[in-house]
Amino acid sequence: MWTRVFSKIYPGISKEDVWRLWTQIDNWPQWHGDLDYCKLEGDFAVGSHFWLKPKNMKKPVKILITEVISEKQFTDCTVFWGAKMYDTHALEETPEGLKLTNTLQVTGPLSWLWIKLVAENVAA
Repeated sequence: MWTRVFSKIYPGISKEDVWRLWTQIDNWPQWHGDLDYCKLEGDFAVGSHFWLKPKNMKKPVKILITEVISEKQFTDCTVFWGAKMYDTHALEETPEGLKLTNTLQVTGPLSWLWIKLVAENVAA
């Protein structure tokens, strides 16, 4: 399994504010410059999915929400042919500020292909 983790601490922001931004998926392109659009189908809950259209791709990608722990973390999963990519977004309050951690994991027999085609760019 291929894994990449990135964390950064942001002083002076609240987990409630970040959680609100994260859960309003349709608004992600307003603060995430490489997206054309996002569209959540249903509620922000396990089992729901959303469509995410990166600017450099012709078609949107369907992403399933697989875990939600309110104001703490959520995980989404993109299913590729022969692989799955999990993206966990976590919040942690620290004395220095709010720590945001993103963990990207790719599993499956064709993970090597999807790591090169997608995951390395997402991780960057």
